[in-house]
Amino acid sequence: MELQEIDLNLLVVFNELLRQRRVSSVAATLGISQPAISNALNRLRKALGDELFLRTSKGMVPTPFAETLAEPIGYALGAIHSTLNVTSHFDPASSTRAFSIAMTDIGEIYFLPALMKRLAKIAPGVSISTVRNQSDALREDMERGNVDLAIGFLPDLKTGFFQRRLFRQKYVCLFRKAHPLAKTGMTMKAFLQSEHVSIVAEGTGHSMVDSAIQRAGIQRNVHLRVPHFVAVGHILQTTDLVAVVPEAYATRTLAPFDLVSAPCPIKIPDIAINVLWHARNHREPGNQWIRQLVFDEFSI
Repeated sequence: MELQEIDLNLLVVFNELLRQRRVSSVAATLGISQPAISNALNRLRKALGDELFLRTSKGMVPTPFAETLAEPIGYALGAIHSTLNVTSHFDPASSTRAFSIAMTDIGEIYFLPALMKRLAKIAPGVSISTVRNQSDALREDMERGNVDLAIGFLPDLKTGFFQRRLFRQKYVCLFRKAHPLAKTGMTMKAFLQSEHVSIVAEGTGHSMVDSAIQRAGIQRNVHLRVPHFVAVGHILQTTDLVAVVPEAYATRTLAPFDLVSAPCPIKIPDIAINVLWHARNHREPGNQWIRQLVFDEFSI
């Protein structure tokens, strides 16, 4: 098939159906009628010789062939969008742009102090807002351009996204400086006998911690479960609880909360902390600038 044989608008409909899975939703997004969406889909089915989407109780489900087309078509449309909407220059010194960056509460603790200090020097008019990086909602927000960047461990963001490695992250045990373990050391026996606080961090990659411990056949003595990291330092400071946390979080909480860290006796795989952006913003100058700044500031 040659490019002149297909209407680009049909691929836009295809891409939106992949994302939203409902004809009514796609019609509302594109500002055209539902019959027009159905007609476009029929034309595309005829051109490609495949049903592409099957109507089910859960919406329009893509066929295997449609799934193979998803990534290259999404990337191509994103590149076209970026090219047509590109501006020639971004001047950080005079810009008043507001960037939206997805990160966890650990990310806010680790990245924001240094990032805001750097911005104050080179881009005083630029502002940052953060959102939580739960993968389902984040994918849609980045596809729509509502979120400029995501920083963290986000293995589910693949199709249609670019990423760049900042550093690799290992997990450590964290506890107060006056804890008996500070003298005896963190052994497997001590790990099993300790009382733990477990951080659920739903929607992030940190759920792998509990999975890795369970695969090792270890049953932690968990006395407290919390949904995020923001209160962990305060909790460990005044109890004998132990937490398994990313090293980046540990380094930022040792001094403020009088804590110490030790290698975890359970083998937990290292994770890659990346900066990610959607293909639609790949060539947009402002996005290029902010992600390069993040890379220069934090890559190891």
